[in-house]
Amino acid sequence: MKRTLIIICRLLVGALFVFSGFVKAIDPLGSTYKIIDYFEAFGASCLEPAALYAGALQNAVELAIGLCLIMGIRMRVTAWALMLFMSFYTVLTFFLAIFNPVSDCGCFGDAIKLTNWQTFFKNLIIFVPTLIIFNARSAYRSFAGAALEWLYVALFFAGSLALSLHCYKHLPLLDFMPYHVGQHLPTAMSTPEGAPHDEYSTTLIYAKDGKEQEFSDADFPWQDSTWVFVDSKSKLVKKGYTPPVHNFAIVHYEAGDITEEVLAAEYAFLLVAPKLEKVSLPDWEQVKNIASFAKEKGYTFCALTSSTQGYASEFSNLHLLNFDFCSADEATLKSMVRSHPGLVLLHRGTVVGKWSHLDIPPAEAFGENPLASNLNMLRQANENATGYACIFACLAALLLLTLPGCKRKLTKWR
Repeated sequence: MKRTLIIICRLLVGALFVFSGFVKAIDPLGSTYKIIDYFEAFGASCLEPAALYAGALQNAVELAIGLCLIMGIRMRVTAWALMLFMSFYTVLTFFLAIFNPVSDCGCFGDAIKLTNWQTFFKNLIIFVPTLIIFNARSAYRSFAGAALEWLYVALFFAGSLALSLHCYKHLPLLDFMPYHVGQHLPTAMSTPEGAPHDEYSTTLIYAKDGKEQEFSDADFPWQDSTWVFVDSKSKLVKKGYTPPVHNFAIVHYEAGDITEEVLAAEYAFLLVAPKLEKVSLPDWEQVKNIASFAKEKGYTFCALTSSTQGYASEFSNLHLLNFDFCSADEATLKSMVRSHPGLVLLHRGTVVGKWSHLDIPPAEAFGENPLASNLNMLRQANENATGYACIFACLAALLLLTLPGCKRKLTKWR
């Protein structure tokens, strides 16, 4: 019975760690943004340059722990790593739940959003099987030799880092953001009929004879003119429905708000660069060619940034750009595409294409029908992804066949 319980705990916690590590490893920029939020919240903004590497390393550790738990590799070391990992993050999430310096801990990336209190209680629940695994650590024995098992651990780390590097250079394999391909932005921006709204409680402050007193909006002394209104305070008591896309707005520096125009356009090419100061695109010719193609066909092309108008103007003159810059919220731009810069293609308000700056196709690839051409590019990309998945599955099956893991037993509970 004890043996069965330990195996169940090991597999459940391992699967949870693999899922958590994987959804963050495929979105390294998302992990970077979250770690930067932590650095800013704890007054360590000077560490921001290390955020990308810290995120990739954390995700690799989490994924490696999960895989080691599932396969029973280096269990004594893995049990210690699991205990230290869970102890640190349980304390951290308790602090976050109390003081709320960061609204979302990001433990499951953007795949699953939890409040800080939900995350803390989730960690408390996971801590129970963690203790069971930790207490049984001495009962495991090496089944393939230390050198071979450490080789597997190294492969887990290398695989996770390679996955993060691939997704950093290109785009996440799975897009959990509200601006994913296929999303109709006007629909995602609307509130369904009958959806709950935010509910607030209002406190009214009145003064009389030099003393202030607080009243609710139902019992304030409206009939007594000797009370003088001083101030009012509102507090959110119940969160209402928030649309998936709730802060999408494009402001042209001269024409003003052009959000509706962009969403209504037959095709709109949006070059997304949250901060022009951090753009990593040395050659702008391909982007300029797409801008010329869009203007020739009567399509919309604009660059979105949160940088100042002055800096955008200097940047445009420096690179001799042939398109306009518009202002947009930085957080929104980071959610639109995980690349700096990246290109987004809209077709009447629907996201039909997204590319990192390394994968932006040449202008001629869009042809006479950008939608059909892009669907063909997506089909080819899916075929390539399927091929990679098959290769990975074959390698994983080969690895499992070479492991004597099915013969692995606990020495104390046979």
